Amino acid sequence: MRAAGQPIVAIPLGSCEQHGPHLPLDTDTRIAVVLADRLAVARPSVVVAPAVAYGASGEHAGFQGTLSIGLAALELVVVELVRSADDFGGIVVVNGHGGNTEAVTRAVATARSERRRVMAWAPSSAAMGDDADAHAGRTETSMLLALAPSTVQRERAEAGATTPLATLLPELRAGGVRAVSPNGVLGDPTGATATEGRTLLTALTDDLVDAFDRWRADW
Repeated sequence: MRAAGQPIVAIPLGSCEQHGPHLPLDTDTRIAVVLADRLAVARPSVVVAPAVAYGASGEHAGFQGTLSIGLAALELVVVELVRSADDFGGIVVVNGHGGNTEAVTRAVATARSERRRVMAWAPSSAAMGDDADAHAGRTETSMLLALAPSTVQRERAEAGATTPLATLLPELRAGGVRAVSPNGVLGDPTGATATEGRTLLTALTDDLVDAFDRWRADW
């Protein structure tokens, strides 16, 4: 891969899936795009590619609006995007959807085995705080209130499953989100605020920039 003097491309990776009755289907994609854009502002060597707006969302099957390409297809998409980017100095995959993680991890391993410079980043509880919820709850709703308040139907926001995700995981993996939350919400969005959303986005931006800098330092 040619690296010297070449820009690094950030690829936002999202999903199209139900986010409760109150958030847009492209919530994950919107967040990934904004964070990739912020990385480019902080590090001018970075350019941002158009988002991959479909991901692996099988756990949200059965909810209207969800469209998923599955893990195998997503892995191949990411591998081929990275392979096609050899004129760039490196690739940063900004993953906005937890369900994409397995596919992204495998794709990055393949790319690195081919001696390509690639890193993947996703929001973590360490960056967002231990009280962050998993899906369409206060955390994501706050970020959307900060980013695109007109897309949030606050009057329709309602609590879903508020049991910690670690406790829900066995049933969730077996039966999907619907098995643990009939409304598709993992958390409680009713206390969401734009102020909290801006704080979360700043923390995630800082975490992404720090991860990028550590990756670059290893070259």
